[in-house]
Amino acid sequence: MWIIRTASWNLDLTPDLISMKLQEERSSKKSRFPLQVRQSIPVSFRQALNDIYYDWVDTRDFLAEIVSLVPSHNMRIFVYRYILGIKLGTLTTVHRGCRFYFPSGVAIGNNCVINRDVLLDGRSGLTIHDNVSVSEGSAIFTLDHDPNSPTFENRGSPVVINNQVYIGSRAVILPGVTVGEGAVIGAGAVVPHDVEPYHIVAGAPARTIGHRNRNLTYKLNYRKFLG
Repeated sequence: MWIIRTASWNLDLTPDLISMKLQEERSSKKSRFPLQVRQSIPVSFRQALNDIYYDWVDTRDFLAEIVSLVPSHNMRIFVYRYILGIKLGTLTTVHRGCRFYFPSGVAIGNNCVINRDVLLDGRSGLTIHDNVSVSEGSAIFTLDHDPNSPTFENRGSPVVINNQVYIGSRAVILPGVTVGEGAVIGAGAVVPHDVEPYHIVAGAPARTIGHRNRNLTYKLNYRKFLG
């Protein structure tokens, strides 16, 4: 278990509660302004505020991408934690070239290794627990579009990656998925549904092809030089 203290929440949160808290915050922001009040605001003004907000979101994502190229792990972690608001546990490494959507919606536990060119999407809340290895080129999404929606509406749900999960290179995990403790996601797999603990899955869509040893005792602690 790992503990996080944030100025905005002023609470001790375990990783299990972070996605819930993010959803509560987003809901509370909407409830602060009754529907009648929101509708009374001129459309042009609402559109201008909306444009400003998304410009800021895009700027923050761009900053995270620029920071990912800095050849100093300590500097990257400082910016991720204290400027972009990513929750990072101890002895966790984020290698160069990683991208974040809505960085403050991402929480990563202790002893995790996020390898190069990984995409982590925090828009609906992404929680990665302890001792998780995410291989190069993988992507974890928490928001996408409804292909049957006449207006191509967004849809999303939090993603939870539990302890000692191993995600192979270029795997894709889709919104709403929970990956059970000790599970393995094969290289190139597309995961649209939950994965049971200690199952090994592969393919598109992913299916179980085996089971992993349950007596896992390792703790990850890996950092590349200038990585």
